[in-house]
Amino acid sequence: MALKNNVLETIRMIEEEKLDIRTTTMGISLMDCIDGNGETARRKIYDKITRYAENLVSVGNQIETELGIPIINKRISVTPISLIAAASSDTDYVEYAKTLDRAAKEVGVNFIGGFSALVQKGFSKGDRILIDSIPQALCETERVCSSVNLGSTKTGINLDAVKQMGQVILDTAYLTRDNDSIGCAKLVVFANAVDDNPFMAGAFHGVGEPEVVLNVGVSGPGTVKRALEKVKGEPIQVVAETIKKTAFKITRAGQLVGNEASQRLGVPFGILDLSLAPTPAVGDSVARIFEEIGLGAAGAHGTTAALALLNDAVKKGGIMASSSVGGLSGAFIPVSEDEGMIEAVQNGALTFDKLEAMTSVCSVGLDMIAIPGDTPATTISGMIADEASIGVINNKTTAVRVIPVHGKGVGDTVEFGGLLGYAPILPVNKASSADFINRGGRIPAPIHSFKN
Repeated sequence: MALKNNVLETIRMIEEEKLDIRTTTMGISLMDCIDGNGETARRKIYDKITRYAENLVSVGNQIETELGIPIINKRISVTPISLIAAASSDTDYVEYAKTLDRAAKEVGVNFIGGFSALVQKGFSKGDRILIDSIPQALCETERVCSSVNLGSTKTGINLDAVKQMGQVILDTAYLTRDNDSIGCAKLVVFANAVDDNPFMAGAFHGVGEPEVVLNVGVSGPGTVKRALEKVKGEPIQVVAETIKKTAFKITRAGQLVGNEASQRLGVPFGILDLSLAPTPAVGDSVARIFEEIGLGAAGAHGTTAALALLNDAVKKGGIMASSSVGGLSGAFIPVSEDEGMIEAVQNGALTFDKLEAMTSVCSVGLDMIAIPGDTPATTISGMIADEASIGVINNKTTAVRVIPVHGKGVGDTVEFGGLLGYAPILPVNKASSADFINRGGRIPAPIHSFKN
């Protein structure tokens, strides 16, 4: 009877509460593709990706059919291209991005991550070339995602990179202006980036990772909300316990899919990222969880506390369900990908500043936020510096994925489509950040970084 009830509960979670596996992401090392000849290196990269990932999509589809658990995305992450391409004499890396794009299309994945650079303490030659190549690379590809890690608790924050990335984001917005600056939706700037993140746009395959590995990202905000509907009016510790138990069930479903997929693909199972990742679909919203906890809307006073509780309870429940929890794991708050967040912005309850406060306790950071297209590059750099500081001081991963939509301003709405959703353009602070950003250099690591 207990087994039957568990099966029926899982079916209900899938059909009524929008439980899904958000992504199975195959991480592939490209270290053995390094070559002094760029054309040779790119050929090796294409051949290796298409060889390892040729069955990734078909196996995912088989598991979906057999287990009845939707797997929304199949993706690939690779070693940061700045490390791979640096051995060549190439002076820009756009062709590497095109190679990744062709390989992604060949195997049928929706995104491939790893057009990335790690510059938290400074730039190598390959880092500089890759960062300079980002706008054109994201303009000329469809499925490539790019990321730059420019700060860490151990090293501090590379303010020169912060300054440059503000301009890179603006340049990317301009080059993809005919499609509502969507290139910026595929670009994320990190502090304390992790090596095993299965979620885009920030996924890359860290240099300490295995040759090939399968990482899984689950979802389930709708499932959490439905569980909380049954404990209305109960003390807050009951809320935390309910979220924890629900996260346990969600994680077990992800563990099942991850184990099955890794066996069929013949690659090691890496980590399970148990982040609550919303979608624009009604009933699949983190913001609606806040309302169920007792807030009038996302952004109301108390939202940061509710998010802290949610994030902690999700981690506690998930860690009991799997010995392989990793990635980011917690709750995401991407504005355009969460219908409750979108409504809160439209109603004026959720502001840019409140979102920044929430990032101190959520899984990542300022995510999928549309801002006016005429926002200065130094203002965007200021956003990056603020977010990186939250991550560095609190020893957590933070990120910025903002979209300065070329030609649009406050009052306009931008449509990205699919899981990327739509968003009203948020106003930003008009005061200048320029003199601060233009100082350059490196913000020192915090005192608590000195541990060994």
